[in-house]
Amino acid sequence: MKLPVTIHQVRLGPTEFKVIRPARPLVHAVLVDHDRHLDAYLDHEAAERIGGLWTLAASSPRSLVHLPMRGNRGPSHGLPEDGARQLDLVLLHHSLQFAPSRWKEVRGRLGPGRPQTVTLPDPGHTPEAIDPEARHHRENRDLFHQHLHAETLFMTGSAKVFRDTTRHFFDVARNGPGYVPVHPSYPHFCTELHSNDGVLGDAREIHIEYCDQWDS
Repeated sequence: MKLPVTIHQVRLGPTEFKVIRPARPLVHAVLVDHDRHLDAYLDHEAAERIGGLWTLAASSPRSLVHLPMRGNRGPSHGLPEDGARQLDLVLLHHSLQFAPSRWKEVRGRLGPGRPQTVTLPDPGHTPEAIDPEARHHRENRDLFHQHLHAETLFMTGSAKVFRDTTRHFFDVARNGPGYVPVHPSYPHFCTELHSNDGVLGDAREIHIEYCDQWDS
């Protein structure tokens, strides 16, 4: 899989941060904060590209992967409630120990960046076996933790938890477009980062829904 991105270097005092963003806007992608959970609405292209960025985050422990989408229009069926807060998304490793309070300043210094195309494993490739039972052991440290700052959701995790969960986005990209047209009475295809999956630590569930009709 080829994924066009832009690479940004931002220096704050003695510290330099590397930020990776998609080269083209994720037009049909919305992340909504519902207090108790989060909803992501994606079309085929956005789901596939976010799956690629999720995969890239797994192999980029020294980078912040930034997905700007809080200004996007929602799907044609509308958002579940008026005034729902839309968010950007940042994916990062816990080893980076990045303080979300610094994000607004980093974001404000992002320039046009340097274009680059990265090569990722094919979406169906699983580099290691997933042990569902091990996820629920007390010793499991491969968990997502979330922080919210400056209208941005920070998903902090390990390389393994990013690799293990990228399948959700590729599942939506692969199966959503074929499911919705043949189920007109209930055209709803979704997946979820669920609390019972053993991948969420201090983090809320994320419902990921395929949407084929958009206002823009």
